[in-house]
Amino acid sequence: MRKALRWLLSLVVLIGTVSATGTATATAVVPADKDRDIKDRILAIPGMTLLEEKPYPGYRFFVLGYTQPVDHRDPARGTFQQRLTVLHKDTARPTVFYTSGYELGTRPWRSEPAAIVDGNQVAMEYRFFSPSRPEPADWSKLDIWQAASDQHRIFAALKPLYDRKWLATGVSKGGMTATYYERFYPRDMDGVVAYVAPNDVVDKEDSAYDRFFTTVGTQECRDRLNAMQREALVRREPLQKKYRAWAEETGATFTTVGSLDKAYEAVVLDFVWGFWQYHTEAECADIPDAATASDQTVYDTIDGYSGWSYYTDQGLEWAVPYYYQAATQLGSPSLRMDHLKGLTRYGYQPARAFVPRDVPLPRFQAWAMRDVDTWVRTRARGMLFVYGANDPWGAERFRVDRGARDSYVFAAPGANHGASVSALVEAERAKATARIQAWAGIAPAPVRTVPGLDKRTLVREQTLRP
Repeated sequence: MRKALRWLLSLVVLIGTVSATGTATATAVVPADKDRDIKDRILAIPGMTLLEEKPYPGYRFFVLGYTQPVDHRDPARGTFQQRLTVLHKDTARPTVFYTSGYELGTRPWRSEPAAIVDGNQVAMEYRFFSPSRPEPADWSKLDIWQAASDQHRIFAALKPLYDRKWLATGVSKGGMTATYYERFYPRDMDGVVAYVAPNDVVDKEDSAYDRFFTTVGTQECRDRLNAMQREALVRREPLQKKYRAWAEETGATFTTVGSLDKAYEAVVLDFVWGFWQYHTEAECADIPDAATASDQTVYDTIDGYSGWSYYTDQGLEWAVPYYYQAATQLGSPSLRMDHLKGLTRYGYQPARAFVPRDVPLPRFQAWAMRDVDTWVRTRARGMLFVYGANDPWGAERFRVDRGARDSYVFAAPGANHGASVSALVEAERAKATARIQAWAGIAPAPVRTVPGLDKRTLVREQTLRP
């Protein structure tokens, strides 16, 4: 990794440029006086503004805005303000760069890698998630390279201040984001910890998900879940009356998905997936017996695990950037669902069905995920992928082959989409913790937890998105 230059008189200046190959680069002039308050040093970075500072014992926490180019290949095409946070502990500690792949949480907290290395944490809001959206929105500039270039510029701006080792991390789409960042800017980070990151290499080939749902858990549990899902479609007419009454009462509309009937089926089809994504096999006993359940019980059970509000226009609005990317580069899952034959009208709808018609959608770029997958398998360096063995998103996961070095794929037994290093079996947990600490340049040490600060945040609004 590049070492920060010291004792220069100028503060950080970050200017985005473009090389002849179209790769975003950045130039930085390093700050001089390390005795200045860290807030002053951060705000001396051109384009950086303070939105809020929140107190937390033992830390400094800043919510910031940073000026980014809409198009890193052509910075003259305008800028937008991207939100980020800095949880500052000490410039002498390593720094973890966290991305959710979605909106940004603005409360102080530490990801698991930040706790393992007892370091600082920078978190970035993904471009096009509100309020980090260019106006007007040129959706063609929402892709994995542009987002990785956002992250690269933030790193280049802050690296002179936080000049020790850096790790990238993220959960689900955030784990995907950390992986794509490493693929495009492999010299920035010293290590990557990607949690529960789906890897849809071939979008049209989703048999791995079908195999998952016929083998996960016990047959008894699978039968119980499938029966409830089937019952919701058998009782479509009376349950839709409840759904329609709720929609009229709340003002919910269905323009994007097309109709209340399509939204109804989409929510029902999410039910089994949602259970395994966020719950455990032990909770299967909480699912009512479908054969004897009342209409209200079936309706409430589906709502509790899928959410009737999600496929409304109001529920989908915030997630449009995700569905845009799923429809153009990331891919999305589809299932056969043999136990529902004769009951479904639409099946698993593609991601583009959840993007408003006024957002232009280019052709799906099938090469994008193949490129990342090949790079990870053959050129990964210092990468750790953590999955939950009972998480449907882990059915299609990243792999590391012979060309990869010091890279690992581990799965926590019985874990769902909240899988963590701490949930791994003992030998893998010890190995993962040791490698994370080594990549961060620190001696092996016990993980220091901070009550109320260390936590994992999982967005529950929708089941069929990572």
